[in-house]
Amino acid sequence: MAYDYEKHIRPGKLPHIWCPGCGHGIIMKGMIRAFEACGLEKNNTAIISGIGCASRMTGYMDYNTLHTAHGRAAAFATGVKMAKPEMDVIVVGGDGDGTAIGGNHFIHACRRNIDMTYVIMNNSIYGMTGGQFSPCTPTGALASTTVYGNPDPTFDIAKLAIGAGATFVARGTAFHAAQIEKLVAEGIRHKGLAVIEILDDCPTTYGRRNKFRSVIDMMKRLKEIAVPVAAAAKMTPEQLEGKVLTGVLHKEERPEYTEQYAQVISRAKGA
Repeated sequence: MAYDYEKHIRPGKLPHIWCPGCGHGIIMKGMIRAFEACGLEKNNTAIISGIGCASRMTGYMDYNTLHTAHGRAAAFATGVKMAKPEMDVIVVGGDGDGTAIGGNHFIHACRRNIDMTYVIMNNSIYGMTGGQFSPCTPTGALASTTVYGNPDPTFDIAKLAIGAGATFVARGTAFHAAQIEKLVAEGIRHKGLAVIEILDDCPTTYGRRNKFRSVIDMMKRLKEIAVPVAAAAKMTPEQLEGKVLTGVLHKEERPEYTEQYAQVISRAKGA
């Protein structure tokens, strides 16, 4: 099926600012296909972002959008969903914006199970603001603030989301472009907080410092380390060493926050 991507993009906003080889454009196109698959209406859809390379997506998408303060995307999105629970609310951002500066807002959005879809583009670094290490920079990797190697252990975003209470958690990569559409669409259809992590190494501030020869090498790495959940179930711990699971990692049904809150309002009015 051919897609008319341009009708989802604001006129005059291209070319984008993303570096050559960045997978954010791949992810944006996957999201557009997911929006069409789910039949989202522009006037009933809000896309909210914070600050960073991934968060620039709201500047390109021709929907109701908010480009908010650094780390505050989930908080703003929660406000939108509470004010307009009938809207489809999508949150986009990077690993630093979502799990470092915005970590507190992220875990409480998961805890509440508010009906939003959060697409986190994990590029292993603070790409736009200078190449500082993020919670998702691999241990030992180089960044502008870890010139002798990152000593910190790495966040597992999916496990963090599950532990905080998200009821739908999935992971994909920028290499597996077709899967992005499917995961985002399933997340949108899910009633509750859906978190979709997309691994998407930054070719500029991460790749160059860490001696990747080309974007092709970085994409090959994503292909090699990704293991579908079904395949992982048949592998030994030794075989899974250094791999990451992809696909739907967690799904459960639990009361959704805006509906629960509406019941509180109803009881208060009847008191």
